[in-house]
Amino acid sequence: MSESTDSRTTLDLEAFPPDFAWGTATSAYQIEGAVAEDGRAPSIWDTFSRVPGAIDNGDHGDTACDHYHRWPEDIALMKDLGTDAYRLSVAWPRVLPGGDGPVNGAGLDFYDRLVDGLLDAGITPSVTLYHWDLPQALQDRVTDSHGGWTERATAEHLAAYASVVAERLGDRVTQWATLNEPLCSGWIGHLEGRMAPGLTDLTAAVRASYHLLLGHGLATQAIRAAASGSRIGLVTNHSTVTPASSRPEDIAAAARADGHTNRWWLDPVYGRGFPVDMRELYGVELPEKAGDLEVIAAPLDWHGLNYYFPVTVADDPAGPAPYAREVRLPDVPRTGMDWQIDAGGLEAFLLRLTDDYGVRKLYVTENGSAFPDAVGPDGEVHDPERTRYLEEHLAACARALRKGAPLAGYYAWSLLDNFEWAYGYDKRFGLVHVDYATQRRTVKTSGRRYADIVRAHRETTAG
Repeated sequence: MSESTDSRTTLDLEAFPPDFAWGTATSAYQIEGAVAEDGRAPSIWDTFSRVPGAIDNGDHGDTACDHYHRWPEDIALMKDLGTDAYRLSVAWPRVLPGGDGPVNGAGLDFYDRLVDGLLDAGITPSVTLYHWDLPQALQDRVTDSHGGWTERATAEHLAAYASVVAERLGDRVTQWATLNEPLCSGWIGHLEGRMAPGLTDLTAAVRASYHLLLGHGLATQAIRAAASGSRIGLVTNHSTVTPASSRPEDIAAAARADGHTNRWWLDPVYGRGFPVDMRELYGVELPEKAGDLEVIAAPLDWHGLNYYFPVTVADDPAGPAPYAREVRLPDVPRTGMDWQIDAGGLEAFLLRLTDDYGVRKLYVTENGSAFPDAVGPDGEVHDPERTRYLEEHLAACARALRKGAPLAGYYAWSLLDNFEWAYGYDKRFGLVHVDYATQRRTVKTSGRRYADIVRAHRETTAG
């Protein structure tokens, strides 16, 4: 049977397998707050958020959604939505304040309680070890570059941190992601300067990208050694890339942009090495040692796709690498982030991962939209645009499943409105509205719609 809400979108619920994971996602720095409590030390985002002009409105994550204290309430929200999976991240500076060295027991205790609370509620935790909040102490350790991910030692520290967390939680947590969106850490944080640590240095960015993927491979080994039976994946963000015209220059620019956005992060993980064309384009020597590529290409149990928007590009020889500028198409729907809405891109990339890279188990680990929400006079938050976005992208997931994509779950971004990095608190992605002054949570119309879809799927597959 199929289930529909209106004439616009029909959801093929029978395409989703009976054991499909219906989840929501968040990350530590975006929701936890309590940045100086119980032994947590600063991260690079605590530092970057204090740089004048770096964050809209001068916002920061000091309090965020106060999830550190309100996590039982947030688990109750998940339960009310009917979701059975939750993707969270562990704050590295809460567990290892110095980046390495002594373990902060109070920090691990928090995640102990959180995991137990999720399991008690019938919700399966999926734990991401690194969602951008590198301990500032590691950024400050400079040998011959800029510190942080430009240093090989940081990859090794990630593996040691992974061991600590897996040894503590691995008796209850079976699903692990090493990194979230290394593209953002590598390119946006080190090349574009719009995310922590705020560098604009191509050499630093290429080195950081290499060490991020090396850290992924080393952490994969560490988790497997510390917690047998773990299912380990990597979460990457991708966009379909289209040339702005049929001009050869624009077609070549689209190939470069695809290499920069997609192939650079996938090819080495799936045993193809770093793309030769992109290495030549960047002109930066990789900090490679014998055996690194085998470590980076450690076999994975699953792959997580974060998808939000497609991009259209034109040749831009005077711009920064990859010498392709995004072209803003007229008369196309856009989110409050000014991102183009195209659910077909999600379907296309799920199939690309399946067909081109041979991924055997996939999750949509993030997918969502920001729109300007407000609590109405009736006390409700009506968000029809987000509801439509959710329906359209779930319909794309169903189409991909019908075409053979091994999609095992979907995590809506995000459970809560939260600190949206350089955009501060103005951009709201949540299925649940957060009044930051009072911390009151209000389920939006989109959240109720998601709950209806989850319930309908279970009813459809029950018999």
